[in-house]
Amino acid sequence: MPSSFTVRKQDGYRFIDEGPKTEQPPVVLLHGMLGAWTNWTETIDALASAGHRVLVPILPIYDLPLPETTVTGLVDYVRSFVVHMGLGDLVLIGNSLGGHIALLYAINHPENVVGQILCGASGVYEVEMGTSVFRRRDRDELRERAAFTFYDPKFATVELVDEIYEIVNSRARALRLIRMARAVQAESVTERLRSVNAPTLLVWGANDRITPPDVAEVMRENIPDSDLVFIDHCGHAPMMEQPDEFNQHALTFLDELVGVHAMSRLG
Repeated sequence: MPSSFTVRKQDGYRFIDEGPKTEQPPVVLLHGMLGAWTNWTETIDALASAGHRVLVPILPIYDLPLPETTVTGLVDYVRSFVVHMGLGDLVLIGNSLGGHIALLYAINHPENVVGQILCGASGVYEVEMGTSVFRRRDRDELRERAAFTFYDPKFATVELVDEIYEIVNSRARALRLIRMARAVQAESVTERLRSVNAPTLLVWGANDRITPPDVAEVMRENIPDSDLVFIDHCGHAPMMEQPDEFNQHALTFLDELVGVHAMSRLG
């Protein structure tokens, strides 16, 4: 069973910080728009247990000023967090909006990113669900929308639906979610994928209905140093729905990356 983790608070940042501090690049996990750090529980446990330092900033999707509620605004936030924590080289792992943030971060700050893993990343296109979901007050409708995220609807738990219900019934939060959803569409990275220098592993749900498999194919074809693996019976959040397989792919990638990184430092 995964461990329980403590949310740390430091100078306005809230984050998880697990695993040993070593010479290896730390791993920064980035959650999605209606996600939370808890989406990564199994991955935090697996990576930290394997000797990696794992940090998960809690993204201020509901707290940024409205004009800054954009993908770029969150990239800037992650950058400020990285600087605050005194991190040098790092590995990014992002799901959905978190993958979009990782891509833009890798493009804007290539000197820091030694590798990235993306799953269900936005930035090319998403199946249009509309912003009406953020105005819905009916739990049944919200449960249907949450279930669309997964291959197996059992992952749309009562707890998850309750969390979404609380968000969409807050006017301030709902406004920011609508604005962020529009920003995701507006801030496409499709034309910039070839400028991603970091080795990239794409781990995609074969049954992802939000960012379908052809989105992953576009990324694989355009990111110069990239590999793609599909996970069967899996939707938009592989680290939640098929955590063992996702974590194994992540650990294999990190092991190879750490070896290359160590050799480059010696060189």
